[in-house]
Amino acid sequence: MTTLARLLDLAALPTAEIPASARTMARFSLFDWMVCGRAGVGEPLAGILRDYVAAEGGRPVASIFGGGQAPARAAALVNGATSHALDYDDTHFGHVGHLSVGIYPAALAVAEEVGASAAAVADAFLIGAEASVRLGMVLGSVHYNRGFHQTATAGAFGATIAAGRLYGLTRDQMRAALGLCATRASGLKSQFGTMGKPYNAGISAANGVECAGLARAGFTSADDGVMGPQGFVATHSDAPSVAGVWDAPPPGTFVFEAIKYKLHACCHGTHAMIEALAASKRGHNVTVERVAAIHLRTSPRWLSVCDIKAPRTGLEVKFSYNWLAGMVLSGIATSADRTYTDALAADPALATFASKITVTGDATVSDMQAMGEVVLSDGTVLPFVHDLAVPLTTDVLERSLRAKATGLLGAEADQLWQVVAHQDALSASDLGKWLMAG
Repeated sequence: MTTLARLLDLAALPTAEIPASARTMARFSLFDWMVCGRAGVGEPLAGILRDYVAAEGGRPVASIFGGGQAPARAAALVNGATSHALDYDDTHFGHVGHLSVGIYPAALAVAEEVGASAAAVADAFLIGAEASVRLGMVLGSVHYNRGFHQTATAGAFGATIAAGRLYGLTRDQMRAALGLCATRASGLKSQFGTMGKPYNAGISAANGVECAGLARAGFTSADDGVMGPQGFVATHSDAPSVAGVWDAPPPGTFVFEAIKYKLHACCHGTHAMIEALAASKRGHNVTVERVAAIHLRTSPRWLSVCDIKAPRTGLEVKFSYNWLAGMVLSGIATSADRTYTDALAADPALATFASKITVTGDATVSDMQAMGEVVLSDGTVLPFVHDLAVPLTTDVLERSLRAKATGLLGAEADQLWQVVAHQDALSASDLGKWLMAG
């Protein structure tokens, strides 16, 4: 079967065949997405986009983080960017992309438009997310390493499938929608550290709604815009491969279930290092005063993403191994977004400590690992390693996500958890009210 045929089969997967374990993770992602979106409403880019779509006008059918309603495409744009504004949302390392922020906004906006249930939103997201990861695996690491942001490239195809599923597209219409997405999907890593990065998530969601909506209205496109000649994969990857990608397809296997959630408000590529250094701090009382040098080995993929040596802004600190290492060992909270200020980027103590850190790309280190040594001033060498691939239990994950939410939203976090926990009794519009609350 072709990749396109696999995607179309996945888009049409009967609801009854979705496993409970995958639904559990989709529910966690829904909660985390709504928390990140609610926490991001005060960010400047969120206000700019709300004003922008309000000025455009249109039929108000879908809810917006921070208040108001807009057409589905516009709401998806605002909600995708707003929920990624803090860069505190989930990541799937199978294709190195943020799934919730690029797909849930499309699913919820369309579901509100058509009057679907909250459960249908989560199922559509899950199917779209699975498609996004599988296509990202086909594109391969070269796609990301060339500078494309998978959240907005492969992610847009997932958003299209989620929106198309809720619109009730036929197989031929879904084929057309994916073809349209092939000519619409975009997003570059050069935007990292600016408002352009969360904007990538917004355009992923908006593109999904737009492409599905146009296909629903009868728009046509290339027969195979995904894998066909001069299609998306051919033009966006020098080394695509379908080997192994579909060996264990849904419903038997949902690779989505390997989703990882951010417990630190910075680039996910830095989290393994943060956890490793935090363990050294706890286990060996490592402080900045005792450190002579830190030698970090990381996946070469991350060198172009989160190795900013001298960050100029709070946003850039989120992509700086050197600054984050100093923060961990100085006891500066990495989990609170309010920590990442422009003043922090100008901190002379962190700047001095940053010069003690060397970062090396090591092809034997996976995207989810960090390895290296802390060299103390007395000559003691403390090896460290951490692997984010080691799964957390459901109970630990729930506690961690709820603790993160409480840190961001206070008492509202528990209320929001109860909403998501009882989603089967709710409509998409009920979820939408929580986007506009407060």
